[in-house]
Amino acid sequence: MRLWPLRSLAAALAALVVVPLLPAPAHGQDAPVNPGGMALSRFVPAPAGDRMFSVPSPFVAGHLTPHVMLLADYASNPLVLRRERDGAEIGAVVSDQLTFHLGASLPLWNKLSVDLDAPLTALQSGDSPSGGGQQFPSPSGAALGDVRLGARLQLHGAYHDPFQLAVGAYVWLPTGADDSFVSDGSVRAMPYVAAGGRMDRLVWSTALGTEVRRSQSFGGVAQGTMLTLGGGVGFLAMDGRLQVGPELSAAMVLEDISSRSTNAELLLDARYRFLPFMEAGIGVGPGITSGIGTPDVRAVAMAAFTPEQPTDQDRDGIGDLEDACPSVPGVRSGDPKKNGCPPPPDRDADGIVDAEDACPAVAGVRSDDPKKNGCPPPPDRDADGIVDAEDACPAVAGVRSDDPKKNGCPPDRDDDGVADAEDACPDVKGVRSKDPAKNGCPRDTDGDTFRDDVDACPREKGFADPDPEKNGCPKAVRVTEKHVVILQQVQFDTDKATIKPVSDPLLDEVAEVLKEHPEIVLIEIQGHTDNRGTVEHNRILSQNRANSVMAALVRRGIDSTRLTAQGYGREQPIDDNATEAGRQRNRRVQFNIIKKAAYKPQADETGEDR
Repeated sequence: MRLWPLRSLAAALAALVVVPLLPAPAHGQDAPVNPGGMALSRFVPAPAGDRMFSVPSPFVAGHLTPHVMLLADYASNPLVLRRERDGAEIGAVVSDQLTFHLGASLPLWNKLSVDLDAPLTALQSGDSPSGGGQQFPSPSGAALGDVRLGARLQLHGAYHDPFQLAVGAYVWLPTGADDSFVSDGSVRAMPYVAAGGRMDRLVWSTALGTEVRRSQSFGGVAQGTMLTLGGGVGFLAMDGRLQVGPELSAAMVLEDISSRSTNAELLLDARYRFLPFMEAGIGVGPGITSGIGTPDVRAVAMAAFTPEQPTDQDRDGIGDLEDACPSVPGVRSGDPKKNGCPPPPDRDADGIVDAEDACPAVAGVRSDDPKKNGCPPPPDRDADGIVDAEDACPAVAGVRSDDPKKNGCPPDRDDDGVADAEDACPDVKGVRSKDPAKNGCPRDTDGDTFRDDVDACPREKGFADPDPEKNGCPKAVRVTEKHVVILQQVQFDTDKATIKPVSDPLLDEVAEVLKEHPEIVLIEIQGHTDNRGTVEHNRILSQNRANSVMAALVRRGIDSTRLTAQGYGREQPIDDNATEAGRQRNRRVQFNIIKKAAYKPQADETGEDR
């Protein structure tokens, strides 16, 4: 079946002839007529929901808003043989081609759109002409075309903006019959860039792309990768429901740019939205070059489910139908009365509107107290949640306490001023020390490794003893308030003042104790005897023995100014001279403290007092 009125219109427009494919018989070609099939049509439908028939639009029309379109495309004489020497028509290989396209698209996130086009060529016919010694059989019957998949990414602008920009791509799968004129029999692809926009009474779209397809030849004319371009303008009327305007599309084979491999078509079309979600359109126009696939005339018709995108005067992304302030850009709101309206003023951008902000010019935080709402929080240097004004330790993170002196300070169970986290003895009050193993523990005043809290003699170096009353005490020397008590006797040669070597350790310990007690300013070394011998002899003997002990201590580093020696003979017995045991006790050296100064603790190895 032929559409004769359309063919007549094409002839009248005088831009009709498609391709002089075969040369004169003297220049006959040996190549096969249609090796591997060929996708003849140069009409590439725009995705469903776009503004033009053949030029893709650069917008993405609403998140998850489906668009479905049925489009019919009729081409008259898209493939005609002419004699090269005089241009006379030999016959049409394809005189009529009618294809139905089922298209669908789905926008995502107002940025990305995916689309599908499934073509079915319902009618193909021709004259099966011959020339140059070859027969050119014409197709007949229906044939499935190549299914097209596409995607488009919007780079700039929105649906109603005057300038929009996008990039996209099509991929054709070889689903069509490769023995007809509906498929190349291989995958094709076309990346493209599109620009366009919408104004009050006009829409426009342009596109530039490259259709990458396999190289082949038909009747000596090269076919293959093509540069494609298109543009269209639509004039709007009837509140935008009616669109009328021209579209121009063109393609040229890059392998052999000539009139027979260049295609251009003009289409004058109109579309009308008769329901908010339905529109229909028609278009007709001539081919204006002689390239393969360019018809004398092309006619298209379509019907589409494509929900109308609401206008957005203020371009805030909220359609006018939902926008409570359609002429002023605003923000979304769950309150219909505020949706699309500008937010209340918030000069300090702290999320608290000026009307509720007690400090509208200074960024702050929310507070249940209207007088503090929106004001900066009180300073809290250690960020422990306790403001400096209430924090007893404002520079150290701590915990709350009912005691104002401890509020905001680190936990300290023994109240010794050393936080539990640093306290080696958290349950026993102690002192600070640079040694982590001793920090917060009681002092060891005498440095004998026994802490004062377990040292029965905290000011004299001593030794371990299971008896708590002796633990940490010296074995031979004790210091009392008025005496330096020796638990052993200083031994002398009989009736002499010579100290036996066996008493050297005892005197060493006495000297060490005196060094540890600098507050003992003056000590008297007393010599005593039993009652045997004369009074004068015993006085002299005791004085000499006291002198010997004093000299022994001086040799051990004790300042002589701290010492005095006095012999008392037998005048001050401490036991009964009638027995040997009593006389033994009476023969003694005794250390009496004469003068003491205030005690000043010495510094231990950590640098702390002890």
